[in-house]
Amino acid sequence: MKSLLITRWALVLMLALSCLSTSPRPRLGDGLKRGDEYCQLKGAVYIEEVESFAKYKVFVEDVESFADLRVYKEQAQSFADRPGLWYITDVRAFADFTVAFTDVKGFADFSIYFTDFKTLAGCTR
Repeated sequence: MKSLLITRWALVLMLALSCLSTSPRPRLGDGLKRGDEYCQLKGAVYIEEVESFAKYKVFVEDVESFADLRVYKEQAQSFADRPGLWYITDVRAFADFTVAFTDVKGFADFSIYFTDFKTLAGCTR
């Protein structure tokens, strides 16, 4: 009985040690974001009312130079074929990605500025 208990504990210990990896895992406090993934966002976007349902949380800047991405709103989905060109859709199923707007820049994944010029759309970094 005692040897069975020791064997179980040894098995649990070996399993726990095998789950540990030698490479350091990134932590949230390390300033982790989604990298420059937002620089490639294009196409149809659905605006979520609830932030936790959206793939990205976005802050809308008043000043163009403070934004991470300049966005031009397209009138047709077929024209939103370059990064920064977004077509806002009313149907979530038709969207390529979803966003929710936040009032606090610190809570956002990235910030955007809505531009009036199609040629200026894209990443600012």
